[in-house]
Amino acid sequence: MAKGIAVVGAGGWGIALATVLADKRDSVALWCHGTENFRELTEQRESLTYLPGIPLASNIEISRSLAQVVADKELVICAVPSHAARSVMSEAAASIGQQAIVLCGTKGLEEQTLKTMGEMLGEIFGPERKSSLAFLSGPTFALEVAKKLPAAVTVAASAEAVAARAQEMLNTESLRVYTSADIVGVQMGGVIKNVIAIAAGVSDGLGLGQNARAALITRGLAEMTRLAVRMGAEPMTLAGLPGLGDLILTCAGDLSRNRRFGLQIAQGNSLQDIIGGTRMVAEGVRNTQLVHQLARRLGVDMPIVEQMHAVLYQGKTPAAAVRDLMQRSLKPEIA
Repeated sequence: MAKGIAVVGAGGWGIALATVLADKRDSVALWCHGTENFRELTEQRESLTYLPGIPLASNIEISRSLAQVVADKELVICAVPSHAARSVMSEAAASIGQQAIVLCGTKGLEEQTLKTMGEMLGEIFGPERKSSLAFLSGPTFALEVAKKLPAAVTVAASAEAVAARAQEMLNTESLRVYTSADIVGVQMGGVIKNVIAIAAGVSDGLGLGQNARAALITRGLAEMTRLAVRMGAEPMTLAGLPGLGDLILTCAGDLSRNRRFGLQIAQGNSLQDIIGGTRMVAEGVRNTQLVHQLARRLGVDMPIVEQMHAVLYQGKTPAAAVRDLMQRSLKPEIA
């Protein structure tokens, strides 16, 4: 009988999940792709690149063999970046057992197709495995999860038993897990919040004050909900951990890469210069393009996303974007 947990992806989030889950398992298998990161993890038992200062537990087994890591596991967690998810999980699929739960911890849309990770994984594993897919999201910074500070997340699945089993396997003394049947809502909150967080960083960088940040978070939630509901989500999901919770954290937290990116944009740095100066690009940079395209495809009004796309990709100044947001036509708040 299959048992144990595999984490596919040894970036900050993958390492954090492996670290917190290692406390309740005899072993956790961790797949690492990068040569330098693998060397650090195996020789120093620490990733200086992604999570410096977080030692790896002795029962975390690291491998560069994807098939070996995922074989005979009860739970396989995808923690690779969204742009690599299709290729990695397509390769892994042949070695994942038929009874295994595949839990997607990746937040993003697939480039080119604009498909959610759920739609993409559905194509990889086929309709007969749809009920074994689950999706993890919520307000979590990898560093704090790895330090085992209290956090809460949501797991969504179409099958209640699968969500409950994933909840049981993931829940620890420091990580509280809730369940949901709203796969779309849980996924989309984690995508859109990154774009709003860049806007929040721009606002803070321009010195616009806390009133402005609160307005951005609130109106950002409205945009997030409009798009997610158009895609089939339940509105209340976006008022919970995967929506509002993650949005607040990413817009206001000092560990938010997306907020820091917005601060740099406000200082006059170009998109190219910021990207060229870091190994870990904020997720919201790619998400801004993809969410903008998806909103237009579905005919959903998302003015904050629209303005951030203009700033990042069309040369618009942050000050002009703020002006245009404030001067939009007047309307009811709830419409």
